[in-house]
Amino acid sequence: MDKLTVVNPYDLSPIGEVALESWASIDAYLHEASALHKNKSNWLPAWRRIEILDKLAGLMKAQESELAFLIANEGGKPLVDARIEVARAIDGVKLCIKALGENKGQQIPMDLTQAGAGRLAFTTREPIGPVVAVSAFNHPLNLIVHQVGPAIACGCPVLVKPAGDTPLSCLKFVKMAYDAGLPPEWCRFVPCDNDVATQMVTDPRVAFFSFIGSGRVGWMLRSKLAPGTRCALEHGGVAPVIVDDSADLASMIPALVKGGFYHSGQVCVSVQKVFAPSNMVGEVANQIAEQAANLTVGNAIEEQTDCGPLIRPAEVERVAKWVSEAQQSGAQTITGGTQLSETTYAPTVLLNPAQNTTISQQEIFGPVVCVYGYEQMDEAIKQANALPFAFQASVFTQNLGIATKCIHELEAAAVMVNDHTAFRVDWMPFAGHQTSGYGVGGIEYTMHDMTQEKLAVIKL
Repeated sequence: MDKLTVVNPYDLSPIGEVALESWASIDAYLHEASALHKNKSNWLPAWRRIEILDKLAGLMKAQESELAFLIANEGGKPLVDARIEVARAIDGVKLCIKALGENKGQQIPMDLTQAGAGRLAFTTREPIGPVVAVSAFNHPLNLIVHQVGPAIACGCPVLVKPAGDTPLSCLKFVKMAYDAGLPPEWCRFVPCDNDVATQMVTDPRVAFFSFIGSGRVGWMLRSKLAPGTRCALEHGGVAPVIVDDSADLASMIPALVKGGFYHSGQVCVSVQKVFAPSNMVGEVANQIAEQAANLTVGNAIEEQTDCGPLIRPAEVERVAKWVSEAQQSGAQTITGGTQLSETTYAPTVLLNPAQNTTISQQEIFGPVVCVYGYEQMDEAIKQANALPFAFQASVFTQNLGIATKCIHELEAAAVMVNDHTAFRVDWMPFAGHQTSGYGVGGIEYTMHDMTQEKLAVIKL
């Protein structure tokens, strides 16, 4: 059986391995999941699912430190942020329990016309069927909770494929779910190669496909889904920020530094493009750069580290290439702009990269913030809306009119006012529009997608 070696992305030292599943094994799991769903007498009752999830949250709480270290060690997220991810993941499991009580049907009035009179009608919600979840590396525990937790809560059998770089956190979560009392047939851990993954995702037995990752892969897989398979896709964006001349720089700069360099920019809503008035753009860029230059880059498992490695050396090379192109096209490097090692890149601030450079056109997914000057607010909004991404955006202003203008005119699924673009709590809707995604994430919203409504009409 082939195995996947997992490494610490900073020093590339091996830290574990997992066995890759063959198509024969996954085919058997899909058959098992389909049979489980079809045999309604074997469905886990809601009280049992709640019992399992409650115990799972307790097990995770008891192993918080171990989980945080695992996230840092395999994913390169600094310990300070890994601990926050674990806390969110525990809360996410609890949110599944809370949302289960709200995931319900409703009465439908029937006597609105004579044709419907004499009837009682209501809806219930039932599990949609087998779920396949394909996840990303950058939140190796919390993303799994967002994909697998709702499936467990709703009573859907689920097969989960973690990112190849970070399977250990997922494996730990699945084992803890078993320890909490979940029968193994309801949740299968299925690391596999890309060809097997495609075969699994596109199998007609899959009722719902949950994907977090690159737009190229997500849209490709969606185009191949079997008829009837529902899906949710979460990709990325360029997270534009509009700075008004009334913005409070003292609170804004630390927020932009956190939003831009958290997890070395490897977040789908990381601050990437900051648009500031031309008369203050230099000051904004310099203040971001001053704080970015003081960030400590290193191994994520070390307490002093602010910015860890990029997930693979190839990503460091890509970021270096994009920055070099921008520099050669006239961008001013305020700080950084250098590859520190095979696995790390310096926190970087670029001023006024050309609009036709790759870094201005694509998601950098690295520790780079670009600052652009503008003369008119409408010009900044037009540039922010120029790309086919629409995830989270933000505006910093003390002017209510400017705030409402940006909320209305920015092409985004969410607009933050006086906060960075990477802000999220796990119960809010989290979605990408246009090429940034399909469907809505967030515990409650995912649980709604993983159930379907059934109508009963009783003639009295």
